[in-house]
Amino acid sequence: MIEYRSFRNTDPPQVCRLWNQAQLGPRAAGNVSTDAAFESLNFSHTYFDRAGLILAVDENDTAVGYVHAGFGCTADQSALSDASGVICAVVVHPDRRRQGIGRELVSRAEAYLRGRGAEDVYAGPSPLRDPFYFGMYGGSQPVGFQRSDANAAPFFLQLGYQPVAEYRNLSRQMDARDPVSFRLTMLRRKWELALVDRPDPCSWWWMSHFGRMDALYCVLIPQGGGTPVAGVTVAGLDTYMPTWGQQAIGMCDLWVTESDRRKGFGQALVLEVIRRLRQETIRKVTANVPADSEAAIAVFRSAGFEEEDQATVFKAPASA
Repeated sequence: MIEYRSFRNTDPPQVCRLWNQAQLGPRAAGNVSTDAAFESLNFSHTYFDRAGLILAVDENDTAVGYVHAGFGCTADQSALSDASGVICAVVVHPDRRRQGIGRELVSRAEAYLRGRGAEDVYAGPSPLRDPFYFGMYGGSQPVGFQRSDANAAPFFLQLGYQPVAEYRNLSRQMDARDPVSFRLTMLRRKWELALVDRPDPCSWWWMSHFGRMDALYCVLIPQGGGTPVAGVTVAGLDTYMPTWGQQAIGMCDLWVTESDRRKGFGQALVLEVIRRLRQETIRKVTANVPADSEAAIAVFRSAGFEEEDQATVFKAPASA
């Protein structure tokens, strides 16, 4: 007999155990601990709501599955927004799958989100709609459900969810040979990399995610100082060490000022970050890019990145 209930303060070890047993693929952090991962990256958020983490338990109150749902932020990234809900994770023990547990968990998560006012419900995080599992799923940041997480897409499609966004997961090894060109040489003579601990101004949403990670904000500025033309957030991905067997970083939210695009600044910034961090013990760098952003994909490919995986965000059918 399976019962469903909201999260309790004694549940973190069970949630962590299920995550480690779930076989979520190479883009999920494995062998994570309750304190280092779930507590610091999920449960300690000020907006964590125990009603949004629903467990399926057997007659001994042993968790056999859970679903975790939440909300994104407002357009100015200053507060939580209930307008759109997102199912961030659905985890069922491999021995208890195909018994209707996942379906029931998703149904209850949808009811929770719509009960809080969500008009739209998504499955899989995306930028500004990624409240949990930052640094635990997807690599540089959680975007959708990974193709290598083979059970995810068939499961949501069967429930009537439809794909609404695709992402490319790109990566490269730090010791791979960097491209060389005349344009890059000239840019390095006039521009330099500046590392700071956060953007200025810094949004609440940025701090809620990167403020609890080993993160830097990197910008490309004129030699001697001046206004940045490009920037990117770099975050340490220590939680992936057991899965990937090497230290890694993630690059997030790459931008180039509109008037300076197609001039090589994005490529120069990415390569300068890699050159600077190559002196550390980091061996891998990864980034997630929207599949329809040809310019961003081109920047990372020009810096030696190759596609490692793909991810999909799904949307639930409209509420009756």
